[in-house]
Amino acid sequence: QVQLVESGGGLVQPGGSLSLSCAASGSIFAINAMGWYRQAPGKERELVARITNGGSTMYADSVKGRFTISIDNAKNTVYLQMNSLKPEDTAVYYCYYSDYRAFWGQGTQVTVSS
Repeated sequence: QVQLVESGGGLVQPGGSLSLSCAASGSIFAINAMGWYRQAPGKERELVARITNGGSTMYADSVKGRFTISIDNAKNTVYLQMNSLKPEDTAVYYCYYSDYRAFWGQGTQVTVSS
């Protein structure tokens, strides 16, 4: 099993910034990719950003230019820097990890509101 510990969610005003982190521990093999999904009330879970262990990144169109994902392979930790936050970014953000398996974190709430 792989455990994912997320941190960094919270309440921020529109235009503000937040940083999320997710540390993987347990029976970790060669990481294929880590990343973040989000789910807003009444909506399906959607990909926010993904990064491979080689550093290749993918972003949802809605966050390009505002969010930056990075990975520290030595610490098995993925980060998501979120800038210029909008109310529509409000959601529960879930970390995920994949090698030949896939695991999900429990989620952290991000609320963007004035």
